[in-house]
Amino acid sequence: MNGIHLTPVQLLAAMGVVLVVLWTWRASVKRAKAASAAARSSARLLSLTGRVVVGAGLIAGVQWLAFTYPGVHWALRAAVLVVPALLSSYVLTRSLTVTTVDVRRGGRR
Repeated sequence: MNGIHLTPVQLLAAMGVVLVVLWTWRASVKRAKAASAAARSSARLLSLTGRVVVGAGLIAGVQWLAFTYPGVHWALRAAVLVVPALLSSYVLTRSLTVTTVDVRRGGRR
């Protein structure tokens, strides 16, 4: 019978190749996870930016209507200025406060 005969040097070389392939695969998985986390982070920022722009547009539109419409009572004009100020301060406080903690599961730090 013709069996496979390997020298110790060939066996060590084959094990080294297997280790390099496994190490490369593991490194690529880590890189992919890091890229995925970065993409999620930028998507959150984009979502926040969109909400801020839409909210600012709504507030500015309501204020513009209240000040250009003739015969609006002074209390309504005050409310049109105070309520958006309160809402914007709330939103700003929420957006600048860290509310989530990204937890890593497994692996080393």
